Amino acid sequence: MNGRIMLALALSCCAGAGLSFAESEFIARVGESGEFLELEHRVEGRTVKNYLPLHRAGSVRYFSAGVGMEERAALYPPFSLKLVMTAGGKPFLAGVEVVIQRAKGGAAIRIPREQVEGPWLFVDLPPGLYDIRGTHADREQTLKGVKVERGRQQVLYLRWPDDRPVAARPPME
Repeated sequence: MNGRIMLALALSCCAGAGLSFAESEFIARVGESGEFLELEHRVEGRTVKNYLPLHRAGSVRYFSAGVGMEERAALYPPFSLKLVMTAGGKPFLAGVEVVIQRAKGGAAIRIPREQVEGPWLFVDLPPGLYDIRGTHADREQTLKGVKVERGRQQVLYLRWPDDRPVAARPPME
């Protein structure tokens, strides 16, 4: 995650130094290998590419994004579910463990917090009804009976009332 934060900061500094993002849209595509998402845009007449890992849980693909201007401006593949995680009114929360299960039972899709490096989680689910649970800093948020339809992206929010650190520090002496 630190590398992605550094990338976001570097892009922010470049923008302040006169880099224009108006040359073209940011476009994200699944890479040829199917193991990453290729984030592409044009800067000063040349194509620049960055990469986001594309994960799998069985046949379900997913990726996390939303860190920095580039990722927030990108046009992403139409995965059927987009989860947006927030805490304390802030539009950014990473490190959330997510469990998605069909409402009528079956094997759960577990997405470890290490793979949720940004506030957006895109999941390519088949149509159906799902229950979703997000866990951050030992607190859970749930969404029940989420309907996923073919050809339509469902955008949902997992909101925590405040932002607490994942691990508490020992008291200072």
